[in-house]
Amino acid sequence: MTQFTEEILIIIKGIPYGRVMSYGQIARLAGNTRGARQVVRILHSMSEKYNLPWHRIINSKGKISITDKRHAAIQRELLISEGVEVSEEGYIDISTYGI
Repeated sequence: MTQFTEEILIIIKGIPYGRVMSYGQIARLAGNTRGARQVVRILHSMSEKYNLPWHRIINSKGKISITDKRHAAIQRELLISEGVEVSEEGYIDISTYGI
């Protein structure tokens, strides 16, 4: 596992209950300003194995970016269960719920 991947896992595990971060924000904190897509791949391949709070990660526009409707609905419900307000279209107010 690369140092970047390890940093990503630490950052994602550290996202507090009821808060969100963007893919790009996580990549920047891990040391790669252009690594947002790598964050996506890491989430896709390692969320289950490392029990990552994948649902707390959204895009830089404050929107759930999962294209699969069922999984997007699951992410929305998980965020709502943590007290995060999510619009019907999947938007979250980053100024309120972001880190």
